[in-house]
Order: sequence, then structure tokens, then C-alpha cells
Amino acid sequence: MSSDIRFEEEDYSSQVNTSTLVRILGAVKPHWKWVVGFLLAVASVSTMEAYITYLGKRIVDEAIVPKNHEALVSLLTLYGGIVFVFAAAVFVFIYLAGILGQRVRYDLRKRVFDHLQNLSFSYFDRTPVGWIMSRVTSDTERMADLVTWGMLDVTWAVMNIVMALIFMSTINLPLTGVVLVLMPVLLRVALWFKSKILAEYREVRKLNSKITGTYNENITGVRVVKALTRESENLREFNDLTTDMYRRSFRAAWLSALFLPAVQIISAIAVGAIIWYGGVNIETGGMTIGGIQAFIAYITFMMWPVQDLARVYADMQQTIASAERFFTLLDAKAEVVNKPGAIDPGTISGDIEFDNVTFNYTDDKPVLTNFNLKVKRGETIALVGPTGGGKSTTVNLICRFYEPKEGVIRIGGMDYTKYTLEAIQSRIGVVLQTPHLFSGNIRENIRYGRLDATDDEIVEAAKLAGAHDFITTLGKGYEEQVGEGGVLLSVGQKQLISLARAILAKPEIFIMDEATSSVDTLTEALIQRGMETLMKNSTSFIIAHRLSTIRKADRILVIEQGGISEMGSHAELMRQKGHYYSLYTKQFRDELEAQYDPYHSNGHSSNGVLQPQPIGD
Repeated sequence: MSSDIRFEEEDYSSQVNTSTLVRILGAVKPHWKWVVGFLLAVASVSTMEAYITYLGKRIVDEAIVPKNHEALVSLLTLYGGIVFVFAAAVFVFIYLAGILGQRVRYDLRKRVFDHLQNLSFSYFDRTPVGWIMSRVTSDTERMADLVTWGMLDVTWAVMNIVMALIFMSTINLPLTGVVLVLMPVLLRVALWFKSKILAEYREVRKLNSKITGTYNENITGVRVVKALTRESENLREFNDLTTDMYRRSFRAAWLSALFLPAVQIISAIAVGAIIWYGGVNIETGGMTIGGIQAFIAYITFMMWPVQDLARVYADMQQTIASAERFFTLLDAKAEVVNKPGAIDPGTISGDIEFDNVTFNYTDDKPVLTNFNLKVKRGETIALVGPTGGGKSTTVNLICRFYEPKEGVIRIGGMDYTKYTLEAIQSRIGVVLQTPHLFSGNIRENIRYGRLDATDDEIVEAAKLAGAHDFITTLGKGYEEQVGEGGVLLSVGQKQLISLARAILAKPEIFIMDEATSSVDTLTEALIQRGMETLMKNSTSFIIAHRLSTIRKADRILVIEQGGISEMGSHAELMRQKGHYYSLYTKQFRDELEAQYDPYHSNGHSSNGVLQPQPIGD
């Protein structure tokens, strides 16, 4: 773990990005009818709340002071009716705000999940999982809160201020002008805090992404952490990150909190001026007792919304900082996309040809250079060679997870970029060195290869893969839960299920990426039988550590430094006595030494069966 995550987020300016705010508010556009009803309910509540305060003035001036019993009963009846309608309107806008918030959350998360499904592998190569998770979870939550409860608070606050000024002007117009003078002062205070709060919250969001990424690394790599006793060092590095976030969050909270006392001081000045003015003019009839009371109530009625606006504004800074990163994710473009006019021919069965293909993940380091290869339909090709030589890159290009920077790959004689991505990838079966299973049961994981498969077809695929026997020994059989990532099963069991999933898909191109390197000899034999079943009807590519598993391949390619250094059958390459010969004989010699050395146990499984040692990559 390192706090220096190899991913640099874009730095944003200290000013509020208006276009970002517009995009946030655009999230409610599909639900505009709910928004209209919600805003009308809020406006009604604000209007009634202002009138209730004015009604209090009338009760004092028209009923209590002159001791008019009939007016008191009449005004109290009106007061009770308005309060009843007021309560109903409060229920309506809170209900609509809750519904609107959930709909926005649903839309945002569905939209970003769909977008992530369509991004190319290169995006995930350079973007930390923690950063993505932070965008999908906490950032969508903040955006939804802003366009619902934030919108509610803003609408309510603006309506309160407007209605307060209207009713205040009917009581005393000159004094209302004094209050209006105070409003620019409040606005200036808000503008002063604006850039400070925004800058701090942007740093908080960046640090939060790194912390999420650190959590992800430590949870997924917990075995390595414990094996290397890295707990103390990881805790120190994590403490540095969280301390930085604490300091930034503290400064942001301090600035946000400081704004409220400033508003309250200005409010107190206004209230003091009104009491003084009303007391001086009450004898001349300029102000009534009810008028003074109502005016003070309206000052409070207006100043509290200003404080709410300040709070919403601070939240908005935080939300905009989140939204800028959310939209960075949403605006990311897939590098591998369907070309105009791309087709699905119904099959990709045919010869595969690499024609002067050059590819690099980064600009300064080519992986394949002028790579040429022609594979006949139904042929089995094995790829061996050192780490970084280009084996996995070759099969990744065949799957069109990436595309050549130069040159052409043809399938069935046609440039494969003229096919749709689905046409290619839906007809390729892949079994990886580290198989991935999804949370759920075994049956669901096998069915993932073909969602419309029947239970009988799933069982048949498991039998062909050699997985059926171990599945039936489990307590719930095919209904047995595999746990997150298949953690409840062994590596070999996960490999067999992955193989069954590939068999069920009936791929036209089959890729086995070092799938037997981490299993015992018995499981390897089961996987080999399943592979032979699958390879009968497909063009196959096998990346192997254990060279004994690829002796039956039609051709073996030794890939080094971005090209093919040797090519031929096992027998042909052994006769050449080149690099493949050296690799094979060294591995065979190591196996014999492990078998006959009584002090060397690494080459044996627990049941005494020889465990061949992987070499190279």
C-alpha cells in the first residue's frame, strides 16, 4: 500500500463551475412533473407560513389589544384552518422530495454503471477501483441530495425572504428599506466565504478517493499484508492520508460554521434597530404592538432562510467538487468502440491473422512490434515466453479488449474492426489464471456463460469440465454459495466452474490464460480433459507455465520482446534445441530433482503426486 496512488486527478479552478451546476440540476429533468409539484408545495408552505405570522399581528392588533372577542374567535378559526392546510402541504413536499431523491439516485447510478460497462480495458488499467467506487457511491449521493433537499431549502428560503419583504412592506415601508440595505452585506459575506470553502472541499474529495482506494487495496490484499507483516507500515501511511483529510475537513467545517455567527450578528443589529424605531414611533401611531412583533418575527423569518442558504451554499461547494469528478468519469470515452457500419456476421469462425501489428500500452514502451501470425480455423496455439514478452497482449488483442496501434487483425479474412464488439466478444470463451466468480451459487455462475441455458445444460457443461463430481459432494450441490469472488471455494474448484461456464457458452474462439498454473496435478488433469472437449470445436489459444500441458498443441509460439522467436510443434522445437528446448528441459530436470530429492518437498502435492513447478511467464 502507498498513499502515493499512481493516478492523478484533474485539478479544478477555485471558481464554481456553472456548467457543472447546470448538469447536476439536469438530473431532475426526466422527472419535471414531480419537480413542479414539489416546488408548488414548497411555495405554498412558505406563503402560508408568512401569512400565519401576519395573522398573528392581526390577532394582537384587532382582537387582543381592543379585547374584541368576536374578532378573536374569527381570526383563531382562520388560523386553525390555515395551519391544517399548512401541515398537509408540508407532508406533500417532504414526500415528493423523498421520491424525487430516490429517482435521481437510481438514474445516476444506473447511468454510470451502464457507462462503466462500455468503457475499454485501458480505462480500468489506469484508474484505481477506489476512485471509481467513490464516484458511484458518495458522489451520486451528494448530487441527489443537492437536487432534492438542497432545492427544497433554496426554494423555501427564497420564498420566505420574498414573502417576508412583501408583508413587511405592508406594515412599514421605510423600515423595510432598512432591512433591504442589510441584504447586500449578507451577500458580500457569502461571497467572501465562497472560494475558501470550495477549495477545501475539493481537496477533501480528492483525499477521500485515495482513502477509498487504500481501503480497497488492503481488503483485497489482506493475505499479502499479513504474510509480510505490513500492518504497522500500512497504518502509518493510512494515518498520513486520514490526517490530511481531517485537517482539510476541519478547515472547511470551521469556515462554514463561521458564516452562521456573522449572519446572526447582522440579524441582531437589524432586530435592535427595529425595536428602537418601533418604540420611538409607537406613540405617534407609526407602529403598532402587533406590527413591531410581526416585524421582528419577519426579520427572524428572513434571516434563518439566509442561514439555510449559506448552509446549502457550503453543501453546494462540496457537491460541485464531487460532481466534477463524477462527470469526469461519465465523460470518459471508450477507446475501443464499434466503427460506423460494423456488422455481426453471425459467426467469427475462420482463420485469424495478425498483419504487421504493433501495440503499446504506453507511448514509450511497445509490447508488440510488426507482429505477424496466421492461425487456421480449429487450430490450437500455445504461447510461451518470459514475462512482458507479449503473450497476454496477443490474446487481449484477439478479444478486442484493445486494438492495434498499427497493422490489422483479420478474422475470416476481414478486418475485425468491421465486426461489432458483441459479435466478437460474445463468441470468445476465456478462462483466466485467477478465475473470477460472482456472488451467488454455483448454478448461477455457470449459467453466466449463457443466460438462457437450462439446468440440464448446466449440469452437462459441468460434467464436460470435470466439475460435476466435486459439486455433488457439496452440501447444497449446485445451489452452494461461492462467496464474494468465489472465496468459499479452492482455486482449482473455481477454475473448473470457470471452465464449465466457458463450455456452456460454446465459444468459437477459446483462450486459456495460464489456468493450470495454481492447481494441483489431479485438478490439472480434470481441466485438461475439459479443455480437450472445448477445443474440439473452436480455435484455441493457450498461455502456459507448465510446458507439459501444451505438448499436444498444433503449434507452440515462443514470444519474446514483442515478436515470435520460435514456432513449431513440440517435437519440432525440441529438435531445434533453442529457447523452448532450454525451458522444457530445465523444467523437466527440476521436476525430476523434486521427485527424487527426499529433502525437497515443494514439488509434491499433499498426496505425494508430483507437482510440476511453473517457470517464466
